[in-house]
Amino acid sequence: MILKTTEEQAKRVHQLVRKQCANCIDGNCLLMDEGEEHTCVQLLSLYGIYCKYFNNAILPADRKLYQEIVNQNKSEI
Repeated sequence: MILKTTEEQAKRVHQLVRKQCANCIDGNCLLMDEGEEHTCVQLLSLYGIYCKYFNNAILPADRKLYQEIVNQNKSEI
């Protein structure tokens, strides 16, 4: 399931990715690297959480943002 985000939440998500994600190097995702650099999908997104690693390992560390996103998505489940 893709968690939807607002543009404001996406800005906060982008900050988290750049500061906390061990797989994001210079805006590129190491998990997607197969010999060529690939831009982090989460840094491209303004409307949802598409990276499973970010969703499971990084987002829960920011409890306030995590709860905000999860709560707004509960009404759509």
